[in-house]
Amino acid sequence: MLTKKQLQLLEFIHTRVQKEGVPPSFDEMKEELGLRSKSGIHRLITGLEERGYITRLAHRARALEITRLPDALAKKSGGFQPRVIEGDRPDSIPPAAKSVESVGALELPVMGRIAAGVPIAAIQEISHNVAVPQSMIGQGEHYALEVKGDSMIDAGINDGDIVIIRETKTASNGDIVVALVEDAEATLKKFRRQNGMIALEAANPAYETRILHDHQVKVQGRLVGLIRTY
Repeated sequence: MLTKKQLQLLEFIHTRVQKEGVPPSFDEMKEELGLRSKSGIHRLITGLEERGYITRLAHRARALEITRLPDALAKKSGGFQPRVIEGDRPDSIPPAAKSVESVGALELPVMGRIAAGVPIAAIQEISHNVAVPQSMIGQGEHYALEVKGDSMIDAGINDGDIVIIRETKTASNGDIVVALVEDAEATLKKFRRQNGMIALEAANPAYETRILHDHQVKVQGRLVGLIRTY
């Protein structure tokens, strides 16, 4: 049986993953639960892990995967549907595997790499396609990018991950976006508008927040999903 705080944290993580494709940061968990320190979050996560509700992904900083939900929470959320897609990079499709069409998946273009670190050159061209579950994609146009760098690890986004992006030119505070800086650099960061400026925030204390004028930043899309292979 889960404590009230464990259930609250599990529901918060599940809701964020279903909405944005990535788990919340420890700071966001602490704020949501009204705790004074991250040590309390660590204890709650350890308790959930011991009970088999979540798994901490090996060698992935603060990357969490929900493995199951209590019956009451599963019914409340309309069923448990993990948003992180795992795989082992098979050389060929196993005989028992289903085709893309039969499992309701769509192929999205992977538009090269996006920096989660020091910004790199702007997105140029399609490198290949990736199959994405339809449940991960809502209305609008979408594309995929391969993440390069570790500046978003505290948001559960790691080097080599494939992020699914919904095309949009607008963003709300706290959204993780593809930002085009001065029409030359593309980067994946948390968007925040403050005091008439745009802040592009990393999710890794090793990287500083970039503060830019509004005209220097163009939002190219918002993160809606994540695919990870091993």
